[in-house]
Amino acid sequence: MTNSVATRVPAPGRDCGFCLRLADFRQQNRTSFPHYHNAPVPSFGTLDGRLLIVGLAPGLHGANQTGRPFTGDYAGDLLYDTLVRFGFARGHYDRRPDDGLELLDCRLTNAARCVPPENKPTPAEVAACRPFLIGEIAAMPNLRAVVALGTVSHNSTLTAFGLRPSHYRFGHGARHAMRPGVELFDSYHCSRYNTNTRRLTTEMFHSVFDTVRAHIDAG
Repeated sequence: MTNSVATRVPAPGRDCGFCLRLADFRQQNRTSFPHYHNAPVPSFGTLDGRLLIVGLAPGLHGANQTGRPFTGDYAGDLLYDTLVRFGFARGHYDRRPDDGLELLDCRLTNAARCVPPENKPTPAEVAACRPFLIGEIAAMPNLRAVVALGTVSHNSTLTAFGLRPSHYRFGHGARHAMRPGVELFDSYHCSRYNTNTRRLTTEMFHSVFDTVRAHIDAG
């Protein structure tokens, strides 16, 4: 399997104007942090993978800086260590996109591709970005599992599959069949806030991926 950035699926352009608030914030950041990526963050990983992980949005000093999902802030520390532990990545994560880390059988994306103020995209912004998530899903012929990090990602993923989120309640460790052979696995987001408050522990996060690994290997 190959490890590549999205090139065969629709993706927002560098100056995407779908969301005026996010476009304005992007321009502010290009002035304040001229060496940052400051553009929609592309997905990372193989389209041949059986696992898709859907996060919320790029962090201002994380993926918005580095241009790779979950790279540059604490959330990536826990996520990438977990992916290596469960065989979905190899190499060493070093908070930079040229660290040589390779994803295996796995792809990462976000419900919203642009960094939002205060890390909070609006429902309209998530909806505007959903066609790109739909494109990711359509381009993954071997997809068996989706991990949604948080309620917003959970709801956007279900909507992307043509399902009603109200029929599938979010809960850490919850599991939902979305279509034959493809299941959704819920987890609290691996943010520093959630781990510092112990809402999410390393053990809780590993438990989700242990279940995902068993599901994929059983298929």
